[in-house]
Amino acid sequence: MKAYFYAMNPEQQRLTANAGKKVPLEQWGPYLSERQWGTVREDYSAQGDAWGYFPFEHAHCRAYRWGEDGLAGISDFFQNLCFSVALWNGKDKILKERLYGLGNYQGNHGEDVKELYYYLDNLPTHYYMEYLYKYPQNEFPYDKLVKENSKRSREEPEYEILDTGVFDNDAYFDVHVTYAKHNAKDICIRISVTNRGKETADITVLPTLWFYNRWQYNSGLEKPVILKRNNTSVKAIHNRLGSKFLYFQDPDDLLFTENETNLQIIQGLEDGNVFTKDAFHRVIIDGEDISPFQNKKSGTKCSPVYKIKLEAGASQHIYLRLANKVIADPFSPGFEKIFIERKSEADLFYNDLLSSIEGSEKREIQRQAFAGLLWSKQYYHYDVERWLNTGDGITPANKGKQAGRNHDWKHLKNQDIISMPDKWEFPWYAAWDLAFQCIPMALIDPCFAKNQLLLIMREWYMKPDGQLPAYEWNFSDVNPPVQAWAALEVYHIEKRKSGKGDIVFLKRVFQKLLINFTWWLNRKDPNGNNMFEGGFLGLDNIGVFNRSSQLQGQAFLEQADGTAWMGMYALNMLDMALEIAIKDDAFEDTATKFFEQFVFIAEALNEHGMWNEDDKFFYDMLAIHGASPVQLKIQSVVGLTSLFAVSVIQKKVMDKLQDFKKRSSWFEKYRIKNGLFWPNEEHGERDEILLSLIPTERLVFLLERILNEAEFLSPTGIRALSKFHEENPYTVHFSGTDYTINYDPGDSTSDFFGGNSNWRGPVWIPMNYLIIRSIRQYGEFYGDHLKVECPVGSGIQLNLVEVADELSRRLIRLFEKDEEGKRPLFGEYHEFYSRPGNEQLVLFYEYFHGDTGKGLGASHQTGWTALVADLIERLQH
Repeated sequence: MKAYFYAMNPEQQRLTANAGKKVPLEQWGPYLSERQWGTVREDYSAQGDAWGYFPFEHAHCRAYRWGEDGLAGISDFFQNLCFSVALWNGKDKILKERLYGLGNYQGNHGEDVKELYYYLDNLPTHYYMEYLYKYPQNEFPYDKLVKENSKRSREEPEYEILDTGVFDNDAYFDVHVTYAKHNAKDICIRISVTNRGKETADITVLPTLWFYNRWQYNSGLEKPVILKRNNTSVKAIHNRLGSKFLYFQDPDDLLFTENETNLQIIQGLEDGNVFTKDAFHRVIIDGEDISPFQNKKSGTKCSPVYKIKLEAGASQHIYLRLANKVIADPFSPGFEKIFIERKSEADLFYNDLLSSIEGSEKREIQRQAFAGLLWSKQYYHYDVERWLNTGDGITPANKGKQAGRNHDWKHLKNQDIISMPDKWEFPWYAAWDLAFQCIPMALIDPCFAKNQLLLIMREWYMKPDGQLPAYEWNFSDVNPPVQAWAALEVYHIEKRKSGKGDIVFLKRVFQKLLINFTWWLNRKDPNGNNMFEGGFLGLDNIGVFNRSSQLQGQAFLEQADGTAWMGMYALNMLDMALEIAIKDDAFEDTATKFFEQFVFIAEALNEHGMWNEDDKFFYDMLAIHGASPVQLKIQSVVGLTSLFAVSVIQKKVMDKLQDFKKRSSWFEKYRIKNGLFWPNEEHGERDEILLSLIPTERLVFLLERILNEAEFLSPTGIRALSKFHEENPYTVHFSGTDYTINYDPGDSTSDFFGGNSNWRGPVWIPMNYLIIRSIRQYGEFYGDHLKVECPVGSGIQLNLVEVADELSRRLIRLFEKDEEGKRPLFGEYHEFYSRPGNEQLVLFYEYFHGDTGKGLGASHQTGWTALVADLIERLQH
């Protein structure tokens, strides 16, 4: 790809200034989670029941321990002070303060958010942010969603909010929340409410300011306070944050309470305290006496209240301003211009960034992908040692918890802003998700992308033995080791854009990954034969067995993907060492080490029984003590991971690094002379060297599978499990039980890992991305010397760069309108998204139906699904 350089527009100037900070982060941003309830860190039960211990029904009246949540909200980067929007349509039993969804036990496919909300725009510095929430005018169907989903089996689709009829006849409000910063500490807020219905409707809006409750668990901590200044402003005082002022237009009421648990509801304690977290619910909805809350002049939670009546099609704006100083006239004439100015700057930033992208629709998809990625930054707080050894005021510290989940991760003390997969479905980081998220993030904010990759490797994350934390449900689970690959991708993206590579960043990553790589060798290769285990490796239900569970008796899995991932890891580390060694020859020896390790892993994958010569495919092996290993003949993406380990070493690198050239040449001659395995190594026309985990003929065989529409290739991407298994289920008999897997293109019909994800047929963007990137790399080396039929049976011969382009176009098609104006990802809900005002809305789902392309799983997993933005970019160059 060609190099191009950052345009110094206002946003890029702010990013350049942030790059000089130790942590390249704005103090204020969209750091408020969209779900704090139902998380592991809020669970103090002895049995580890996170969904049951802190359910949604407690969220409005029970103070959180480890963070806050809200609707379209912001906070400072330590989440001392939070702001979000609460709503009431006059019919609901609770205020709409946070997004609603089903817990894992309630959904027929696990947890799932049941709301309509959209991340419309955002800048990396958050100087401009825009969020859309669609709020029904009739009673929100909380009970109906629970009841109908509970009736459905795993074989049936989920019952979604658009199925309830609550949005019929456009009987809802569009609530646009827009933030525009004057500067880093002066934020203007506009809440725009539009009646989309055909009749006049009432809505109550409560912009809410509150403090994260740290004082209830730390008696020595000075309690912050929000003070009433006058009828249109309050002052928030915090010993660390300092003083902040919230200005607002003249409200109907101004209410104060405390962000503290209602003990009467939660524990049945009659303490007489009315100033609790849920006070505004009781006053606005239940008709409780409002005067104590009007007369209260201070608290830790406050809301101006706006009661609005809107005619059909009408809109009304509410303006607020959160600043660090006294402003005599915060809404002076022309105040609204800041929103126009910052929107213009956002347009300029993205126009410069996306100038080479052909077609406005693709640019809109990219921009919404970036918006979702940026809105998904979240404050994450979890000190495992403290969590284990303390109670939450309801449940004391207990032995069940102390011997349960994450008890061996006491060193983990997280309090950072982290890019989340999805701030409702996954309001916690996952090691391999984060790596993928950093790729599109690097296109808009490479400094933050680099910071995130380094953060997960810091000593308050990485275990002393070198293991990286997987995710809070079980930090000891094992995700694929993609951090080295992601670091190289981020490095090259920044180098391409700025003209300069950050070698110091590579060195820092490399040093930490040396420890992690050693952990893999010591812990996941028990037989020392370079055939690796790893458990589920992020692919929840991909196997016929639960790959994270110990098999009965003296049996274990030797995993084709575990081995392939490690081959990729070794090659990535080799590439990183070579890149650094060009500038610092102290790393040359390490490059040789990883080159040799790559050879050993390639030998294990190709020579030790994982390749099936009849099927032309790689399979996991079931090793049973005293018996011959059994290939598990499942044609899944597990067998395609062998494509990922591919690299091209340029001649200038070999010429520069003579010791590496000498050692690698000796190693090759020695192994060939002694009849030992040697991996695929080919020389190009410019004396560049291709290294890959598999030989060319096996590459071609795998491509024949990938490009066959009766197997892996769908109209909108590569399936995770071959459609071959639709008519040919695979069954293995083990320990008295038959285990079967078949093609399952939609929601999961198994309960592995909670049953809310499915790898047995759907299309997953991250795996598609890796396959496409690898095929493209092969294609750039082979050029027209290697062509394949694409799709199989079409008679069309394409080189591998053209194949990568075709696969990219199929994935991008998920998000584009077809000739009928339908986006495949919306499936049967197209009618709603064809209504005026909804046509440009896009969601970035967790995965997609293997036949139709309908979006499934988490609806806002813009984290790794934002990789589509990079695919669009690469397709243009």
